[in-house]
This record gives sequence, C-alpha cells and structure tokens, in this order.
Amino acid sequence: QVRLVESGGGLVQPGGSLRLSCAASGSIFSINAMGWYRQAPGKERELVAIITRDSTTNYADSVKGRFTISRDNAKNTVYLQMNSLKPEDTAVYYCNADARLMYSRSYYPHWGKGTLVTVSS
Repeated sequence: QVRLVESGGGLVQPGGSLRLSCAASGSIFSINAMGWYRQAPGKERELVAIITRDSTTNYADSVKGRFTISRDNAKNTVYLQMNSLKPEDTAVYYCNADARLMYSRSYYPHWGKGTLVTVSS
C-alpha cells in the first residue's frame, strides 16, 4: 500500500502564499509522476500541476506563473508553492502519485485525502 499525506493547507488572504507538501510512504519501489489536483465546491476535480521523475513539469493555464511544483525523490515528497493566490483557487487540493509497489510490475495512481485551501479576505 501507498499512503499519501498532504499538509500545508489553510486560510490565506488574496495575494498571499501557501506551500503544500505531500509525502508518500509504504512499500514503494518507485514513483513516476507526482501531481496536485484540486476540487472546488460543485466542480469536478482538475489537474493543477504535475511533475515527472526527471522534474519535467506541466501546469494548468489558470495557475501558470503563480504556482510552482517541485519534488524530492529521496523523500518521495512533492511540493506546491502557491503565490498570488486568488479566491478562485479555493478548493480541496489532492496529491497524486503514480507508484510501483515492491514485488509489483506495474504503476498505479494513488491519492491523498486532500487538504483544504481557502483564499478569502
């Protein structure tokens, strides 16, 4: 099993910053891509940012230039630095990891339980 634990969410004023972290643990052999998704009330879950093992990144248009994704492969951890936050960034942010378990030949997606980010004055 793979356990993903997010942290760093909270309440922030518009224009502020937050840094999310997500640590993966368990019987992990290797992790390919890691990413952040978000789901706002009444909306579908959407991709925010994704990073491959060699640190190639991709961002949703709505966060380009404001958010930065990074990872520490030695710690199986992915980060999301969020700057210039807007009210429309309010959502539950979920971590995702495409992981291969010990004694497994395949990679499967795993999800964290989410952390709430609220941008409001």
